[in-house]
Amino acid sequence: MEIKRVVVVAFVVGLLSFGGSYFFVSSQQNQKKLADTKKTSATQEEDTSEPRTQECPINGQMMTVAQKNKWVTRRPLGVAIENHVEARPQSGLSSADVVYEAVAEGGITRFLGIFYCQDATTIGPIRSARVHFITLLREYGEYPLYAHVGGANCDATTGSGCANGAKADALGLIQKLEWGSYNDLNQFGVPFPYYWRDYERLPNVATEHTVYSSTAKLWDYAKTNRKLTNVDSDGVAWDKTFESWKFADDAKAADRGTTNKIQFGFWNSLANDFNVIWNYNSTKNTYSRIDGGKAQLDKNTGKQLEAKDVVVVFAKESPANDGYDGGHILYQLTGTGDALVFQNGKAIKATWNKETPETRMKWYDENDKEISVVRGKVFVEILPIGNKVTY
Repeated sequence: MEIKRVVVVAFVVGLLSFGGSYFFVSSQQNQKKLADTKKTSATQEEDTSEPRTQECPINGQMMTVAQKNKWVTRRPLGVAIENHVEARPQSGLSSADVVYEAVAEGGITRFLGIFYCQDATTIGPIRSARVHFITLLREYGEYPLYAHVGGANCDATTGSGCANGAKADALGLIQKLEWGSYNDLNQFGVPFPYYWRDYERLPNVATEHTVYSSTAKLWDYAKTNRKLTNVDSDGVAWDKTFESWKFADDAKAADRGTTNKIQFGFWNSLANDFNVIWNYNSTKNTYSRIDGGKAQLDKNTGKQLEAKDVVVVFAKESPANDGYDGGHILYQLTGTGDALVFQNGKAIKATWNKETPETRMKWYDENDKEISVVRGKVFVEILPIGNKVTY
């Protein structure tokens, strides 16, 4: 009698790195499954021939009925996406409705992409959670989904990250908010194939830059395993407490400004790799992004990242002093402060306001009038107070 052998592939969970990333071993046996995953994700492309008559509640972009039929069945999804030089080009940022950027640690920035009205076939590289991104995500209604790989934490065993009241303890905050194993989609608790490692997508990079997912898979996991769609198990809609921004159409060509270049950096120590330039195209009424001297592309499309609105928020930055060698930092993102809003080729000196973590951050002009968002992708840049922006 022939004995059939079953090969069991073991995934090895490794150490937390830089406050939360972890490692597991990929195997050749999973390559076919990975190929099938990519094939499934690739079917999520939208039909762009349909008329765009539906307003996305996140950023006001006009979308198709088919797209709306999808988004009304789900809730906002925030994804932690790395911006280390080795992580470029990232995947999926062009499909996010809103993107936030801030330093995660050591001068290296990270993105929080907010996905709701559009799908991304692949998203990543996905990295660890940070407190200031959770503060921003909390304004997206009841229990927004949060996809990340580990996070800054207080390790009671070693004491790492536990000093100074553990203010940078992102994983602890997730538990305090009762997000854990619910709307929180930490890859530690979500199995393959919802997340996967792809060593071929960005070859010759560190392992922490190889975790990917897709919006379709993450929304499916939330629906199937957490009973979270547009409503929770009690029938409460995610947008019960959500407040949209005010939206405006593109300015007419004759009314567009001539502020054609926006330039700034985050930390001087890494200026060459993280200096950002946004170039304005008056014909398209969009801003295209350059990071570290190179056009920042989306690997899904091969196209340069663009935005309709670029908002610079100046926030108090402080070291966490939590005993963690990676240099966790904190940003004060509730209250009020200075801002710059770039839209329609113009620069608007503004004030930002966010009363509580759950309150929508808004921007006001010098007459205290709320600034409307030009319909389309909004890119919010969080800079330390005192940083210089030239335009």
